[in-house]
Amino acid sequence: MENRKRVLSCIQPTGDMHFGNYFGAVKNWVDLQATYECVYGVVDYHAMTMPYQPKKLRENTWELIFNLLATGIQAENLFIQSLVPEHAELCWIFNCFTSYGQLTRMTQFKDKSSQSQEVEGEGFISAGLLDYPVLQAADILIYKADFVPVGKDQEQHLELSRNIAQRFNNQVGKEYFVLPESLFTEVPKVRSTADPERKMSKSAGEKHYIGVFADENRIRKQVRSAVTDTGEVSSDRMSPGVENLFELLKAAGKQAIYNELLADYHNGQLKYVALKDAVADALVELSQQFIANKKALLEDKKAVKEQIKASSANIRRRATQTLREVKDLCGLMNV
Repeated sequence: MENRKRVLSCIQPTGDMHFGNYFGAVKNWVDLQATYECVYGVVDYHAMTMPYQPKKLRENTWELIFNLLATGIQAENLFIQSLVPEHAELCWIFNCFTSYGQLTRMTQFKDKSSQSQEVEGEGFISAGLLDYPVLQAADILIYKADFVPVGKDQEQHLELSRNIAQRFNNQVGKEYFVLPESLFTEVPKVRSTADPERKMSKSAGEKHYIGVFADENRIRKQVRSAVTDTGEVSSDRMSPGVENLFELLKAAGKQAIYNELLADYHNGQLKYVALKDAVADALVELSQQFIANKKALLEDKKAVKEQIKASSANIRRRATQTLREVKDLCGLMNV
């Protein structure tokens, strides 16, 4: 077990988990626990880079923790970022190994700064938003992660982490940091059932995401109203809406009914109502399982919170050791 490679991945506390989050990241996290030494963080410092409410941030952080546990993440692998302040200190050190030009070229900074201007109305863009990738590099490198599960939109950030690590190693004259590698696994591209041209996301509004812990009737209603296509069914090119429903069905592990309905599609015999019913049944089955798990966890909420604080403290010991070594290499003082 001690020789297993280490995987690091983090998620922002943005409230309710939807099936885009689950199938796109969390399900993969759960599966990786069987093969790798996993460290998973709820990164509340990152959530501060955009306009937010302090009380809501704390509530969302704990809500996400309980949701992750209910879907199969092991408590000992979880930490809350603000309970490990070494992340922020290492971020400052890494700032001195990162060029301003690199940060301004980050695609996500350009996208989110535009969003921030729209929300604030006065064009306020926090320095934290610009510095976000450096803190992300600290999140990864402080645990000397071998692999980071990433999507295509995160490759640029991981490459920056590798650049920072390499520059640090060169400057201190020692191959101290392992250069983390991307861990590409097969993850579905879950789209909005209301607009399959865009990804499932909370930021687009309620009709654009299906909550993992939502009421059964709501899940079924959203799937029933899913956009499919207009006109005749074609076996040559599947519409985005139909493709998304098939993707959801496959992601939910319903391979047999997926194969059956896909054969109907190619034979020109698919009835959309049958596809939608199968998807709704699959999502509801998963949701009810997770809701039951979460209910059991909430029966002793205080104990679970103490468990996560304890796991954060345990994981923090690794971060503390790395930071001490980094400070020594940089010529800084340690207590």
